[in-house]
Amino acid sequence: MIVRIMGEGQVRLDDSHLSGLNVLDDELLAELENGDESGFRRTFDALLEAVRTLGEPLPDDSLEPSELILPAPEATLEEVKSMLRDDGLIPG
Repeated sequence: MIVRIMGEGQVRLDDSHLSGLNVLDDELLAELENGDESGFRRTFDALLEAVRTLGEPLPDDSLEPSELILPAPEATLEEVKSMLRDDGLIPG
């Protein structure tokens, strides 16, 4: 799976990591729904770091179709909330 982090670039992420990322995504959804800004920031940063750590960065000149697009690291709670699908940021 190709994942784009807006403002950073793309990484290739093995599908085997999706279940672990979904745990963070579920936490993020709950924090967004509750307006928990500090929890959102902590979990969103952890989600981005997990994608960076588990994924293999693609070269800057590579442009692959992204199957998943994550908001930029500096995105606010409200900005992320507006990007959500019914099942969160990570497909279930």
